[in-house]
Amino acid sequence: MRFTMKGLMKWTVLILFLIVCIQTVAAISVSSITIDPSGSLTPSTPVTVSFKIENSGVFPSDGEIQMFTELDKPKWTYTIIVNGIENLRPVMGGRTLAISGFELNYKTSDEVSVRVTLEGVAPATTETTNKTIVRVTEYDSNGKALTSTQVEKTALVINTQKVAEVIASRDADLQVYREHIDEKAALGIDTSAAEVKYNEAKQKLDSARSRPSNGYAAALQDLNDSTAAIADGEKALDKAWAENEVSAAQVPINNVDSIIGWFKGNSSTANDNQLPAIVTKREVAVSYLSNANDDIASGNYAQARVKAQDAYSKGNESYTEALARQKQLSSGFTLPIPNIGGSAFIILGIIAVVLIVVGVIIYRKRSQWDELG
Repeated sequence: MRFTMKGLMKWTVLILFLIVCIQTVAAISVSSITIDPSGSLTPSTPVTVSFKIENSGVFPSDGEIQMFTELDKPKWTYTIIVNGIENLRPVMGGRTLAISGFELNYKTSDEVSVRVTLEGVAPATTETTNKTIVRVTEYDSNGKALTSTQVEKTALVINTQKVAEVIASRDADLQVYREHIDEKAALGIDTSAAEVKYNEAKQKLDSARSRPSNGYAAALQDLNDSTAAIADGEKALDKAWAENEVSAAQVPINNVDSIIGWFKGNSSTANDNQLPAIVTKREVAVSYLSNANDDIASGNYAQARVKAQDAYSKGNESYTEALARQKQLSSGFTLPIPNIGGSAFIILGIIAVVLIVVGVIIYRKRSQWDELG
């Protein structure tokens, strides 16, 4: 019983070894693949594909190699090469070409390969999409595809009308961006950074427009770069707008600071009862302005503009009140009357009477002189 089990193990190992050997014998490799033209394609573009299939051992006679393409009007030409001797096969049509294992089954010592040329045209398409230019698949005796050795090459076949539409769309985006720049420039906003991005976007768009039909992938990248440049430019424009609002809000704050300095520089106005309210509004404006600068640093440009406008409004309110109060105090109409007591008013009354009497005397004397004269 022990001997039988030992023998069974030997046979099992041998069978597994043979299975592994059979699998390795059937393996193929595809090399020297060339596709002309390379890159993306437009419908009806002639395409030529060439490649070589090599077998690492004896190809099973009941296996098969299938080749497939999505090219229109395909023509297959293949040559079986055995030990350097070429055997050209007739030209075949159809999207699928099958080479039976019988044609490839030779001795282990033989060197067997297949050289293949495929000619066709890129198919029509309603949408830009990838199409299979060539796919090479090995099938075993049970008709199962050996995907581990499968080779497939694809290419992007483009809808030229769609490309034109995308370029037109980007053109419209660029025009809107140009209008935004001009609007901000008219408001005195610094648009230099936005102009740099505009030029970059335009250059990429022009590049996409000038690409050949097989350069669709590069044209698409140009269009994406153009879109990104516009987006970056809009952000730069938004930032410059926010910074301009901050600069505008600083003006009334600077103005009120000057008047507050005048108040505090005069002993008669340093403790004016309206000054605290003016200073408080000024401090609120400064707080808004600080928040606006923080928002700019964080990239929240719309919020920064709102805060800057609040700062301008509060700063201007403070400045207006300070200016009005300064004019009042400077005119002398509101200067405080010193508390000099009731006796002082009596004295002032006497002085006024004396002045009136003196005036009357002088008037009469002048009248007498006029009569004599």
